[in-house]
Amino acid sequence: MTSSGINGRKRRVLRLLWLAVVAAVWAGCGDGRTAVTVYSPHGRDLLQLMESAYEAQNPEIDIRWLDMGSQEVYDRIRSERANPQATVWFGGPAALFSRAAEEGLLRTFVPTWSSAVEDQAKDADGRFIALYRTPPLLVFNREAVSAEEAPTDWSDLLDERWAGEVIIRDPLASGTMRTIFGGVLARAVTADGSEDAGWSFLRSLDSQTKEYVHSPALLHEKLIRQEGLVTVWEMTDILSLVNRGAPIDFRFPTSGTPVIADSVALVDQAPEQEAAEAFVEWLGSEEALGLAAAEAFRLPARTDIPAASLPPWSERVLDELVSEEVDWDLIEERGADWMTTWDREVRGQGP
Repeated sequence: MTSSGINGRKRRVLRLLWLAVVAAVWAGCGDGRTAVTVYSPHGRDLLQLMESAYEAQNPEIDIRWLDMGSQEVYDRIRSERANPQATVWFGGPAALFSRAAEEGLLRTFVPTWSSAVEDQAKDADGRFIALYRTPPLLVFNREAVSAEEAPTDWSDLLDERWAGEVIIRDPLASGTMRTIFGGVLARAVTADGSEDAGWSFLRSLDSQTKEYVHSPALLHEKLIRQEGLVTVWEMTDILSLVNRGAPIDFRFPTSGTPVIADSVALVDQAPEQEAAEAFVEWLGSEEALGLAAAEAFRLPARTDIPAASLPPWSERVLDELVSEEVDWDLIEERGADWMTTWDREVRGQGP
C-alpha cells in the first residue's frame, strides 16, 4: 500500500473515531437532564459519592466532573474566562479562590448555611465559602519508619536521617503544597519581618528531597513502595489510604499546621447557574457533610455540626490537630511570586 493510501486510511479511522466521540457527547447531552459541570481536585472517590447521592435525589440533574489539581482548576477557569465550561469549582484552598475572586472569575452566592462557617473561612462578598477543614500532615511509611523515628514537626524533615528520603507533590500544580510552602514563608515574615528564614528552610528541604512528583496518586504509590519514606500531604487522602490498609501513618506537626479552608464557588458567567446554586446548597447541607465525613474523611467547616455526630476517625484528628494562625492575606498577596521564585531559585538547587 502506498504512503498516501496509508495516510488516507488513517484519516478515515480518525474521522470515524471523532464522529464516535461527537455522537457520545450528543447522546449524553440529549437525555433531557440539566448538566452541571464541576472542576475539582477532590478525586474520584468523593466526586462519585457526591454525584451519585445528589443525582439519586435530583434525577433531572446530570453532575459531570473533571478531576485535576486545584492550581490546574484555577488556571483552566482563568483560560476559559471568555467561554466558561465549568459551572462549579469544588475544592481547593481559600487563598486560590480569593485570587480567582479578585480576577472576577467567581460569582456571588450565599448559601443558607453560610452563617455556620467562620468569617475567615469564607469570602466577605460571598464569592466562595469553605466546605471542609483540611490540615496538612507529616506522613511516613510505617514499615520502614518506626513511630519513634517518625517526624513530629516541620523542622524534623531537615534531619540528616531523611536526606534523600523525602518525596513531595510538585507545588506548581498543587494548591495544598502552595499553601504549605506559603505558610512557611508567611510564618517567617510574621516572626521577624523577613522571608529569609522561610527560604532557608525551603532550600534545606529541597536538599533533602528525592523527587517532586506530579500527582497525588504517584506520591502515594512511591511512598507505599518505599521509593521515599516521608512526605507532607493533606489529611483526607492519607486517612483514605490508611483505611484501605496502606502501610503508612501520620503525625500532626506539634508546632501547628495551616488548616486549609477547602472551598467551593460558582464560576462567573457559566451556564445553568440555578442548578449549580442548588448543588452548592446541598454540598454544605448536614446530609452531604455527614456523607463526606463518613465515606471520604472530610472534616466539616460548619461549626454547628456536633463532634459527637462525626465518625470515629475524627476523634484522633480533633484531639491531635493544632491549628496554626496563618496570615492568609499575605499568602494570597505574595503566593504566586513566591512560587515563581521557588521554582527558579530553590527547586533542584540542593546537593
